[in-house]
Amino acid sequence: MTTALMPSPPAGDDVIRVASWNVEHNGIDRTGDDTRWHTAMGVLAEVKPHLLLRQELTGAHLNGSRTLWAEAGHLGGDGDIQYFPFLAPATPESPNPTGVYADPRVFDVIAYYVHVTGMWHPVCNPVVRLKGTTTDLSIGSFHLCSHDPGKRASEANRLTTLGKPGMAAIIGGDTNSFAHTRIETAPLPDWSTIADRSYVAHRTIERDGRLVADTRPDEILSGQYDGQPSVFRELGHYAATVLRQQYSNPLAPTASLWRKDQGPMRRIDRLYATPQVAAALLKLEVINTEDVRRASDHALVLATFSLAKLRRALGWREAVLAA
Repeated sequence: MTTALMPSPPAGDDVIRVASWNVEHNGIDRTGDDTRWHTAMGVLAEVKPHLLLRQELTGAHLNGSRTLWAEAGHLGGDGDIQYFPFLAPATPESPNPTGVYADPRVFDVIAYYVHVTGMWHPVCNPVVRLKGTTTDLSIGSFHLCSHDPGKRASEANRLTTLGKPGMAAIIGGDTNSFAHTRIETAPLPDWSTIADRSYVAHRTIERDGRLVADTRPDEILSGQYDGQPSVFRELGHYAATVLRQQYSNPLAPTASLWRKDQGPMRRIDRLYATPQVAAALLKLEVINTEDVRRASDHALVLATFSLAKLRRALGWREAVLAA
C-alpha cells in the first residue's frame, strides 16, 4: 500500500480520529468485483478512525447486512473487535445509503435516528457518548442531492437541527456543492469550460440573473448572517484559519478523482462540528493516496481531535466530581 501521503497521528491514545469517505458504490463494480472494497478496507485499517462516516454503502443491507458487518469487523482489526454499525435505508431514488461506524472501546451508543423528510439520501444519525463524559454527541453522515440545488438547501437546513442550542455534533459527507469561503485552494468552476452540461445544471444556482456555483449548503451550515456565525464550523476552514495548519492542506480538493469532463477537482466532501467540538480539533487532512484513488473517486477526509479537549467539551466526569 502507498503510505507516503497517509497521516502520521500522534502516538498513544490521546486523540480521536473522525473520518468521512464516499467509496463509490461501496467499492463493488457492476460485475460484482469487490477488489475496490478490499482496497478501501486496507486504507481504513491504516487510518484507524474511531468514528467513520460513510456514503454510498450500496448493497450493504443485502444478505443479512454481511458487507456492513464485514466493514465493522475490518475497522476493529479483522474481527478483533466489532465496531457499532449504523445504516440508513436506501430510497427509490438512490440505492446508495449513508452509514456510521463507532468504536465501542471509545464510545457508548445512546440512540439512533434516521432523518428522511425531504432527503434524497436519509441522514444516518447515531447519538453516542465519549466514555467518561456526560454530554451526548450527535453524529450525522449525509450525502446531499446530486441533481437539485433546492433540495440540497432543504437538506442542509434539516442538518442544522443536529446543532440546536445545547447540542454537540459532528456531521460530514458528500455535499455535491461548493465551499462558500474565498480562501479555497481550488477556485470555483468556469462553467463555460465544463463539457458535461447536465452537471452545470445540477451544480449551479441563479443569483443576480446569472448562474453561479451552488454554495448554499455550506452557507447554511457554516456561513455568517448579520455578522453572526451559523450552527457549525466547517473543519477544513477552521484548520486553515484558526489553527493555521501547516502539516498538510486542509482545503485540498476531494473529487472527482476519476472524471475529467466536470472540470478540475473540488472540495465537495467536508466535515462540520458544533463550536465546542471544533475547538478540540488538532488537524484536518484530505487523504488522496494511490490506494484511495483505486478504491473511490473521492478522497478521504480525516479530522483528528485532542481527546483531552474533547472530553472537557463533552463534560468529563472527573471535572464534574471535582466541582
